[in-house]
Amino acid sequence: MVKVLGIGDNVVDKYVHVQVMYPGGNALNFAVFAKKLGTEAAFIGTFGDDREAEHVQSVLKELNIDFSRSRFLEGENGCARVTLQEGDRVFLDSNNGGVTGKNLLILTEEDKEYIKAFNLMHTGLYSHTGHLLSELSSLGVPLSFDFSDDFEQEQIDKYISHVQYAFFSCSHLSENETREFLKRNFQTSGQLLVATRGNAPAIAYDGDGFYSQAPESVEAVDTMGAGDSFITAFLLSYITGNEVSESLKTAVSYAAKSCLVEGSFGFGISYS
Repeated sequence: MVKVLGIGDNVVDKYVHVQVMYPGGNALNFAVFAKKLGTEAAFIGTFGDDREAEHVQSVLKELNIDFSRSRFLEGENGCARVTLQEGDRVFLDSNNGGVTGKNLLILTEEDKEYIKAFNLMHTGLYSHTGHLLSELSSLGVPLSFDFSDDFEQEQIDKYISHVQYAFFSCSHLSENETREFLKRNFQTSGQLLVATRGNAPAIAYDGDGFYSQAPESVEAVDTMGAGDSFITAFLLSYITGNEVSESLKTAVSYAAKSCLVEGSFGFGISYS
């Protein structure tokens, strides 16, 4: 059976207009979506000791997602304040990952042996794991990285050679600009770069050719986590033997469904 691992950020997204907080974070979302898609999934990150951290951990326990290799520290868990505008999530501010950002993850030999048992690992720009990419890529497990939407070229140049799968949010680029961007940043054979573009078709590049897939149109309840659901569904489809084009179709379909759920994947509770 395929086993996947999210490494990095966990947060609560606090919806200030209704005072409800939901678990989230790019790496944690990946593990949760993978689990919901029927894949064995685990998470490694750093948790604080507040009510926010307790809520995220309780959800992981309920979903039977192993997070035993995580760190548990005193301090604030990762937290972001958000609101909704016509179903589209809008970030207001954050504590920059809380204890995750203040205590960069250092892998032990036991961590490395644990990671080697997985078929795929995923992290991203907000996971505070950039310092680990070289080390992670040496473990023999395919590595996926989400550059999100506010990446800088310096970060791409520094990280891209360590990852097999790279994802970018490129709604600010035209189709031709996106294709040029992907081709310019492609590094090596076997690598796959994917750009989502909001309401415009997603584009993938494998070094030989481009693949395109239009998104599915839905009346979004909440777009939080849509990108993470796209990434997860795409990767699980692709690593289990489907072609890029088929994996893109699977990804846009799952991302559309995730837009019908409040928060990244639900499990909201009130806060004051």
